[in-house]
Amino acid sequence: MTGSTPPPFTATDYRARMERAARSAADAGLAGLLVAPGPDMVWLTGYTPTAVTERLTVLVLTPGHDPVLVVPTLEAPDAEHATGASALTLRDWTDGKDPYAVTAALLDGRGRFGISDNTWAMHLLGLQKTLPDTSYASLTDALPMLRAVKDAAELELLAAAGAAADATFEEIRKVPFAGRRESDVGHDLADLLRRFGHSQVDFTIVGSGPNGANPHHEVGDRVIQHGDMVVLDFGGLKDGYGSDTTRTVHVGEPTEEERRVHDIVRTAQEAGFAAVRPGVACQEVDRAARAVITDAGYGEYFIHRTGHGIGVTTHEPPYMIEGEEQPLVPGMCFSVEPGIYLPGRFGVRIEDIVTVTEEGGRRFNNTTREMVVVG
Repeated sequence: MTGSTPPPFTATDYRARMERAARSAADAGLAGLLVAPGPDMVWLTGYTPTAVTERLTVLVLTPGHDPVLVVPTLEAPDAEHATGASALTLRDWTDGKDPYAVTAALLDGRGRFGISDNTWAMHLLGLQKTLPDTSYASLTDALPMLRAVKDAAELELLAAAGAAADATFEEIRKVPFAGRRESDVGHDLADLLRRFGHSQVDFTIVGSGPNGANPHHEVGDRVIQHGDMVVLDFGGLKDGYGSDTTRTVHVGEPTEEERRVHDIVRTAQEAGFAAVRPGVACQEVDRAARAVITDAGYGEYFIHRTGHGIGVTTHEPPYMIEGEEQPLVPGMCFSVEPGIYLPGRFGVRIEDIVTVTEEGGRRFNNTTREMVVVG
């Protein structure tokens, strides 16, 4: 299987999302939302500019008003072809004109606005200069759950992305590991993800031996050796939605200690998954997984949160971390990925993408979580 098809969303779907976002802004006490090119704009409109440049492009959502997309005139034809274009008004501006004045005319002139996190600083500063009585809050702070609850179509896309990542793991476990560089296995992972339908590969972590003790090592020129534990963490976008899974394999037969550490992480991952159910605070998933590792004496070696949300990006709210009291809601999707990292020796991480259901949790990754021995 090759290639990738656009998500199956209509202008009606995008209109409903923009209306929901505007209502959420009002409920949060915001005067409106300003959304720059990036994942929020894609999710709300289906539009991705051909190139993100210094020219201002911004979606303006204000309660009680139709959505407006401010675009440079030379990019307006592309914006008109976006799936959600019929659900909004295009307002274009030409070079030599002030795009901030065009945007300001759509706003009340005062108030607090939510603004997408990836907005260029020059654009935020330009808006502040034009509208000195306004203030701004990042969408992650103001509306962290805006994209968190997925609808049925989004869940199907995430499930398909997870299945493609699973197929990738089933194939990668068949390739030679010993005597090859981490980067070689990383290239194999990327090729397999694309073969199984990914249009974008975001990461291929191959942490062998002591490199596995660095959770974000990615790949290097280290030659994988017989006796190495190898952390494989890989994912990207398939049909616009993310995959992200981790399995830890061993080259040849593991030692008793390596099996024990792997089994602790597997048990912790299962405990985190078992904690998933509606109404439970996100931090309880972290607590459940972390307790297993702490009780086994390895608490100081679990050095990151237990999970992160996933959707049109591979990292987004909600986060499974101590202090996050946001309750789980059916349709939320996130990773459960505890790990143990022993500096200078090896690391183990096991990760599945999980969605909240009415009854509890459902995994989007279903390859074995037992120790896998490779050659």
